[in-house]
Amino acid sequence: MSCAALLALRGPRLLRAARPPRWSRRRSGGCEPPAGAAVRIGCASGFWGDTAAAVPQLLYGGKLDFLVFDYLSEITMSLLTAARARSPDLGYTPDFVSTAIAPYIKDIHRKGVRIISNAGGVNPLACAAALQEVAKKADVDMKIAVVAGDDLMSEKENLKGAGITDLESGKQFPESIHSMNAYLGARPISRALDLGADIVVTGRCVDSGIVLGPLIHSFGWNRDEFDLLAAGSLAGHLIECGAQCTGGIFTDWHAVPDWHNIGFPIVECSSEGDFIISKPPDTGGLISFGTVAEQLVYEVGNPQRYLLPDVTCDFSEVSITEIPGFEGGAVKVHGAKGSPPSTFYKVSATYLDGFRATAVCPVGGPKAVQKGKLTAESILKRTRLIFSQLGYEDYSAVNIQVLGSEDTYGPHARRSIDDQGPREAVIWLAVHHKRKEALEIFSKEIAPAGTGMAPGLTGIVGGRPRVSPVLKPFFFHYPKSDVQISLFLNGQHVETFEEDLTFTSDEPVPYDPPKIDSELKDLPSGPHTYRLEDLAYTRSGDKGNSANIGVIARHPLYYPYLKKTLTAQALENYFQHLLEREKPEEELVTRYELPGVHGLNFVLKNSLGGGGIASLRSDPQGKALGQMLLDFQIKNVPDLKSLIE
Repeated sequence: MSCAALLALRGPRLLRAARPPRWSRRRSGGCEPPAGAAVRIGCASGFWGDTAAAVPQLLYGGKLDFLVFDYLSEITMSLLTAARARSPDLGYTPDFVSTAIAPYIKDIHRKGVRIISNAGGVNPLACAAALQEVAKKADVDMKIAVVAGDDLMSEKENLKGAGITDLESGKQFPESIHSMNAYLGARPISRALDLGADIVVTGRCVDSGIVLGPLIHSFGWNRDEFDLLAAGSLAGHLIECGAQCTGGIFTDWHAVPDWHNIGFPIVECSSEGDFIISKPPDTGGLISFGTVAEQLVYEVGNPQRYLLPDVTCDFSEVSITEIPGFEGGAVKVHGAKGSPPSTFYKVSATYLDGFRATAVCPVGGPKAVQKGKLTAESILKRTRLIFSQLGYEDYSAVNIQVLGSEDTYGPHARRSIDDQGPREAVIWLAVHHKRKEALEIFSKEIAPAGTGMAPGLTGIVGGRPRVSPVLKPFFFHYPKSDVQISLFLNGQHVETFEEDLTFTSDEPVPYDPPKIDSELKDLPSGPHTYRLEDLAYTRSGDKGNSANIGVIARHPLYYPYLKKTLTAQALENYFQHLLEREKPEEELVTRYELPGVHGLNFVLKNSLGGGGIASLRSDPQGKALGQMLLDFQIKNVPDLKSLIE
């Protein structure tokens, strides 16, 4: 078929129908897509447990080329590792098979939408086998590929004496490693699509790779086209958490309509790397500068050095522009820059570190907070007496919070109701111990508080607390050249993927904090005080035991005042009650700048009580830290609202 005839046929499904040839801006023969030719990718899952409503809205209303699902986090990997330890057939996210794919597999096949997901977890071959059974029952012929090789447990003994230390804490490699998984990149996914896969299942890979992979496949982006790879990675970063960029957890939550029918994101990307984010018609939610800018800063460290296996990204000058005329909103995103990646993969390992249990008990009536605290303290006293009688050690760690008392706000807490506090509260009592038997005693001693301690205890949320193992994360770097990546198609090994290290660099790039702009020193002052929420959006997330808080100015004219007031030291002071200092003079907060969206990003080290499944706090992932910061006072400034009227 001639190039002209091929282009004349182009419609929503051309990229599928023309497989395996792919669009490329420089493909031999000069067959280029017309101006504006784009690939449409929808994301139907941002985590394991996301809503089942996403698949039908995207499949039937999204006009998609690809549909992707992101399920994995450090916590999820810990849970899946524990599941596989119970049974060799477990270790993947079963919801992907039973809820996301099985009910729709015939329509997925008919429409030619190709699926990419990291649902394989720690057992991607078992996940693919389950999908094969679904396809067989539905009588559809689908090629199901697996990207394997992220599991490095076979190297455990070799690594024990190699002097490896944790990237965050500097601790030595643990003795009792439970799992080790490298964050693979996008090119194995792209290669699986080249081989004709209809569904690609991976284990651990970087979240954005499930979007970058199909873009590399579709456009033929080369390994040294770093700006394009950075743009594709940014597209993946923005939609990988599903509804978080379409109005979910938005600072202005009250402006987001129809949460019950919130639309999931679609990215429409051109071969030049520019892309538009939208959502299916007739869905709720909101896409705006604010919703997408918040997601840009979500769970990033240094935005100028966002390290991925395929590219090192610079998102600091990214621009987000609202596009008028789209129902529910749409934005155009531009300006990601890239540079060579390193020769190493980041590896997430887990190791067993004792056991934990959490009791959650509502309490009502006057002085509910005082009753809750005394109840929790009394339970600990009683169980410690029992431990002493049995010769058990004390708890390794405990955490008492009374939800409703604003414990997590520390010195910023507000008191109300005649100085007696709220008349409803919830006890959060979490404990850690080296012995499972000790926590089984703790678990049995919660219910007796309902008859022998404070009045007003109404029950135990979820029943008797469950004792569970603590799998702590351990992060390190591992040479890409030592990782063997295998591609499987319909259960058969078809190829060993070779990682090309030609365009890589391990040169250290020191971080130089931005100097205080001279114009900030000369900013006009005034008698006004604003809450941060009046001037900015915020969003927070986690990486291990560190949290990040992104702050985006609501208007460019507010940005200089935010930069002047929100220093790293100011945030360290504000959150000092949550930060755990290991060294006396250690600086625990680092600030980065994103002038493209008039934003700041703060990384708070040692702020999550261990983070993830290891933390005993009620907010182990720092989800509420950005909300806490909204009450920060911006003082001694002029009438900023008048600047934009």
